[in-house]
Amino acid sequence: MFPQPPQPFAAVRVRTVSEPRKRTSTLALVPSMNELVRQHTALDDSDLEWLHLLVSEWQLLSDLSFADLVLWIPTRDGTRYVSVAQMRPNTGPTSYQNDMVGHLVPRGRRPMLDVAFDEGRIVREGDPEWREEVPVRVESIPVRREDRVLGVIARNTNLLTVRTPSRLELTYLQSASDLAQMIAAGAFPFPDQQADMDVAPRVGDGLIRLDADGIVQYASPNALSAYHRLGLASDLVGHHLGETTAELVPSLTPVDEALVKQASGWAPREFEVEANGGVIQFRAIPLKPKGTRIGSLVLLRDVTELRRRERELITKDATIREIHHRVKNNLQTVAALLRLQARRIDSERGREALEEAVRRVGSIAIVHETLSQNLDERVEFDEIADRVLAMVAEISPGKVTGRRSGRFGILDAEVATPLSMVLTEILQNALEHGFREGDTGTVEVSAVRGGTSRDTRLLVTVQDDGVGLPEDFDVHSSGNLGLQIVRTLVEGELGGTFDMVPAPERGTRVILDIPVRAHK
Repeated sequence: MFPQPPQPFAAVRVRTVSEPRKRTSTLALVPSMNELVRQHTALDDSDLEWLHLLVSEWQLLSDLSFADLVLWIPTRDGTRYVSVAQMRPNTGPTSYQNDMVGHLVPRGRRPMLDVAFDEGRIVREGDPEWREEVPVRVESIPVRREDRVLGVIARNTNLLTVRTPSRLELTYLQSASDLAQMIAAGAFPFPDQQADMDVAPRVGDGLIRLDADGIVQYASPNALSAYHRLGLASDLVGHHLGETTAELVPSLTPVDEALVKQASGWAPREFEVEANGGVIQFRAIPLKPKGTRIGSLVLLRDVTELRRRERELITKDATIREIHHRVKNNLQTVAALLRLQARRIDSERGREALEEAVRRVGSIAIVHETLSQNLDERVEFDEIADRVLAMVAEISPGKVTGRRSGRFGILDAEVATPLSMVLTEILQNALEHGFREGDTGTVEVSAVRGGTSRDTRLLVTVQDDGVGLPEDFDVHSSGNLGLQIVRTLVEGELGGTFDMVPAPERGTRVILDIPVRAHK
């Protein structure tokens, strides 16, 4: 059932006039498949989507074939082919040192492309080509969608290291042949079961070949090691993969019939199995080269350590969120105690000082409450700014309206905590000293993010339309405790600048310029 080892090729040197000569000029950017298809071909968007599905999967064909793949699509006028995608194997030497994407060749220059496209069949005839002293075997695989051939995959195998293939290599080649026939028949890829190729198992991670009954015909060394990790003490060959896999699942859970079916490769599926302290990721691919299922490929990868690290991170994140939640609760308790104490003090100044302390503690508690709801040490500060604005507005002696414009965006916790205190102090100062009893007015907080990705700045402006600053006021020498706190936090902890100036028409403007890290 496996193909014969590659036969010795005739030492005939063929000049491949279709190959471009090396260029010494600066390399150009490789155009995208979308650009090439829309510029040169008559394919519609649904055809293009099928090609994207194919290209997202064809690393599998390249690795099983030990060959480079180039996808050729006929141009709109039918006189040429344009190469729209290329893939090199992870399992063998490449046949193309240069990028082929974007190249055009006239129809008739490569007869195997013409035959595969016109007749809709795989073409393997012809002598090897020579490319830079390297013999290359070329094959053409039609790409079919429903009843139409969209293009042709040129499969190019470097024959420089030809030798008698091993059992593993023979299994790879047979599986590649089956997949090629499925592509030619329009049966691969599977539109409704697309694998995430960034995380899905690859050919080299571990491969098992099953027959139509789910019996293991071949298991690569990596695949066998993965099953040993699950607790298997014997070989896999000759055993039913689904039943063997289900038996390894802990006895505390009933044998899952779905697992038996998944591991038997009856349908394209991705799943994980956990047993004996190990976690194995699977991908099953039914093989139907002639429309009838003859067996399956099962790719698998040992992800035990990866899952262990993920669980540790989840546990760590949960612990950090719990800490923030408890800190928030403790701060709220402190604020409640200070509020009770303020009610028992006869001194007006003492009561005001405690109430200011309550608001300072409350602003920090807001940040920790937000952090307790996030998965990382970052917060969306706009919500915090709105809550601080609402909290401070309660102390207004008059009918003062607070509003925010612009966006603070996402900030790190080490910036958000001091900035919330700074905003509390500035707003508190504006409401207490900028307006008299019975006054009406507005306090506006605006935020603008700017700068480059490496040096992003946050410009914050707090402006009121109150009575304004005294004539002899100097922000740098003011003895006001709130302003001293602002100056210390902005300049010392945040590394920014702070200024307080008269507003253009009326009132006071406070300007903060703070360096912050950019976040997507």
